Amino acid sequence: MKVALLCVGKTDESFIKMGIENYAKRLKHYVHFDIFVIPDIKNARHLTQEQQKTREGELILKQLKNGDFVVLLDERGKAFRSLEFAKFLEQKMVGSVQHVVFIIGGPYGFSEEVYERANEQLSLSKMTFSHQMIRLFFVEQLYRAFTIQRGEPYHHE
Repeated sequence: MKVALLCVGKTDESFIKMGIENYAKRLKHYVHFDIFVIPDIKNARHLTQEQQKTREGELILKQLKNGDFVVLLDERGKAFRSLEFAKFLEQKMVGSVQHVVFIIGGPYGFSEEVYERANEQLSLSKMTFSHQMIRLFFVEQLYRAFTIQRGEPYHHE
């Protein structure tokens, strides 16, 4: 199985970049993992929220392939404990899912077309975090899930 994280907008903060790179490097021992970044929409301040979501949605959908299993990181999604998330990933692997794509949208969320394309929605918290911080939190949780699957001592219950 391959796992990808698709994000809208670059990560500006160097300490966040370092954390993401650290966990992405660790993940390579467990799964083929890639991060893809869709550039911020130019002149977004001149667009309504809906227009911005629509443009970002078009760019997101262009990155997806027909067989991709798409999971939106969205505040309205299912909330998992780390053990449950590990089991979720394991079920995808056992179910012969070839490519799981997790998506972090722009500041206003996702267009309706992206919601329609998604297979699942996942919430990392009821709290609101910056999109940059969510990238780091998610990559860490992905790493944690694979260590849980292998029974390694990273996660303490």
